Amino acid sequence: MPKSAEKKAAHADYDAALRDLQVQLVNMQVWAMAKGRKIVILFEGRDASGKDGTIKRIIEHLAVRNTRVIALPKPSDRDKSLWWFQRYVEHLPAAGEIVIFNRSWYNRAGVERVMGFSTPDQQADFLKDAPNFEHMLIEADIVLIKIWLDIDRNEQVRRLKARRTDPLKRLKVSAMDDVAEAKWCDYSVARNEMLTRTSTAAAPWVCVRADHKKTARLNVIRHILHVIKPPKLAMHVGKPDPEVLFTFEPSAIVDGRLAP
Repeated sequence: MPKSAEKKAAHADYDAALRDLQVQLVNMQVWAMAKGRKIVILFEGRDASGKDGTIKRIIEHLAVRNTRVIALPKPSDRDKSLWWFQRYVEHLPAAGEIVIFNRSWYNRAGVERVMGFSTPDQQADFLKDAPNFEHMLIEADIVLIKIWLDIDRNEQVRRLKARRTDPLKRLKVSAMDDVAEAKWCDYSVARNEMLTRTSTAAAPWVCVRADHKKTARLNVIRHILHVIKPPKLAMHVGKPDPEVLFTFEPSAIVDGRLAP
């Protein structure tokens, strides 16, 4: 089969798989609304790791009134004076709602740490407090799903370059892009400590090898459906590929599952 035909076939397979999973997401939301479930999904990851694209496919056919994507801007002086988690608490879901954080309270363990936007004491307090905060959310009957999208260094360079040259991606370009490349190793250190300190039995981190965007998206949606587990739904959805999506464990830092 010619390469162009193979590419078309692969694209068709992806479109079909995505549509099937999006149908199940709609079914899941119908069930969650009827049962009054409160769902929080947070996405973290390297710059250009595919957060926006993955979220777009998740919410594409969901109910606008019951689905919110939160991507908070740079904090104001007032915001900086608040209890760190306070900015995020006001966006938590009511019954029947799904809230997706495109970056979350974990900014303090990532960009704020690498860029020096917070003090070492504030960062240490965050790593100590985050598991307790999340335990409170779970006690309040909130389903919490934490997803880390991981890409390798060369793939990040390629994607950031594409942002700069594609006029349709112009709005994604930021001054932080160059910093992301220059401070790759610093971000790795911050990621490793964040995952190690804040992945708990109640609120584990799930890591996704996201160099292949489409494969990552499909596996993330499968994971979400299996975590929420509406009756008679998850059994019709294949489980995520463990070579692509896995629950964090410290050995992943050194065995190649996470980019160094």
